[in-house]
Amino acid sequence: MYSGAAILHADLDAFYASVEQLLDPSLRGRPIAVGGSAAGGVVLAASYEAKRFGVSGGMPGRRARELCPRITFVRGHFDRYQQLADGVMAILRDVTPVIERISIDEAFLDVSGSVHLFGPPDVIADQLRRRVRREIGLPISIGVARTKHLAKVASQVAKPDGLVLVAPEREREFLDPLPVALIWGIGPVAQARLRSEGIHTIGQLAATSPASVRRLLGEAAGGKLSALALNEDPRRVTGATRARSVGAQSAMGRQPATPDTVRAVLGHLADRVAVRLRAKHRAGRTVTVRVRYPGMRSVTRSLTLGEPVAATLTLTEIAEQLAWQALHEESQRRPGEQVQISLLAVSVSNLVARHAVQQELAVPPGDPRREGSEAGAARLAVDTSMDAVRARFGRGAVGYLPAMSRGGVPDDFRELAEKEV
Repeated sequence: MYSGAAILHADLDAFYASVEQLLDPSLRGRPIAVGGSAAGGVVLAASYEAKRFGVSGGMPGRRARELCPRITFVRGHFDRYQQLADGVMAILRDVTPVIERISIDEAFLDVSGSVHLFGPPDVIADQLRRRVRREIGLPISIGVARTKHLAKVASQVAKPDGLVLVAPEREREFLDPLPVALIWGIGPVAQARLRSEGIHTIGQLAATSPASVRRLLGEAAGGKLSALALNEDPRRVTGATRARSVGAQSAMGRQPATPDTVRAVLGHLADRVAVRLRAKHRAGRTVTVRVRYPGMRSVTRSLTLGEPVAATLTLTEIAEQLAWQALHEESQRRPGEQVQISLLAVSVSNLVARHAVQQELAVPPGDPRREGSEAGAARLAVDTSMDAVRARFGRGAVGYLPAMSRGGVPDDFRELAEKEV
């Protein structure tokens, strides 16, 4: 078995914007933003021509126009994104069965067992890039390294439309001068904290004692990022496995934890999760809510039920119960202060396949959390009807208030990002 750098990280470049430029040749070479407008809305993705002006995903459309007056806003072709991305993944699978797709537009590959058929890993990577460009029409960058972490860093360095091989003997030479922002999992808050301590590069982070990094970033995050800076990453590329949970999250900036806000956000998240569960004929017994506060501190609360659930209202109620447990504890930690939140997340695990629900005898008291009860069956019947309406007329045709009032990123885009791949 090949023992060198044999892990590839393949990442389609500016995927959503590149697809729009592929579908409309008049947009090629021009700065474009998918989503948003000069009047408002949120930019979902930007082409490299727009990124040179500082435009990025998640930015208000108005700000994008200020940075790049010549930018063109386009609506997304959500139906084509999945089709084209799946075509790319099919090409990647032609060289190895050991492929781990981690999002719609990126995947890890282990080609150690393929070198005797297709040549060294960097040759395989070059062949894949050429095929994707020729057969699909999209640019893709690939990093080749000994570990998953390093392969992902290499693919980011390779962008746009490039290939970087990091030989085992050159790992420190390659990593040390790179900015810490390239490490998988380091966000803006962590970058700012590291910068305050004079840590700007991966080499500087690797030279800092793990204990100091843990004090700075927290026990779990600090230990993980110290290890990655040293390229200590024992994770192997794993093939496709059945999803163990279904979840959704919403970043909120910094908002007061009011009942209206919490209800609207959790209702929207629960609906997204429940729809995906029902589409896969699945339900789950464990509901988990994560609440993140300003400063990156997060808490989670979970509840395991006696019966699996997939009804939107039931998930919403349980999520609210769990969230308010966490928020009440936070208010006790900070008496007299308004609790603020920056992110809410809902997930369902302990999944089971479910194609039908066994009806219970109508013996009081009825519990709507049991979907075989009269109340629970009524909730599920409403959801099933709404699923059918949405399938025909679109997601915005019907839904629960106040969850329907949530704006920002279109649900089509969210579902692509959260799709079980």
